[in-house]
Amino acid sequence: MVNISDLINKKINKKDIDVVLDLKEFNDNYETYKVLEPIRVKATLTKQGDVISILGLISGKIQLTCSRCLQNFSYELQLELQEKLTNNPENKDDEIIFINNDKLELTEIVENNIIMSLPIQRLCKEDCKGLCQVCGTNLNKGSCNCDNPDIDPRLAGLKDLFSNN
Repeated sequence: MVNISDLINKKINKKDIDVVLDLKEFNDNYETYKVLEPIRVKATLTKQGDVISILGLISGKIQLTCSRCLQNFSYELQLELQEKLTNNPENKDDEIIFINNDKLELTEIVENNIIMSLPIQRLCKEDCKGLCQVCGTNLNKGSCNCDNPDIDPRLAGLKDLFSNN
């Protein structure tokens, strides 16, 4: 939690913060992300009128699950943080986060920024081979003896049209 009363009361118009969040894990209603290395926020808060802008960086490491082989892997966070806040209930801008006290709770803002920045297809490595579709063997660790022609079952009838027989 960051005290921003000095910004709200216009005693200062700029404040630098360097915060390490006390997070062990967080979730997005579908998946839980384990924090492997503390999540740090270095940012500058600037007040202009009734809007406080946050510009900074989020860093740390979280654990993701590979989309192909289902193995957990470490994912390094290095992303920009850009948000706008206000304590003015009259401000109807949808892009601005409303705060109703002089304490800024960064955790939810940071979690949302991390979740929005994650890749849709999460791969442990670029050339991940995934799992065998027949037996489930992790093909990164070895091969299997399955006969896997890799044909979409919906199109299996078309393969006979192109055979040489």
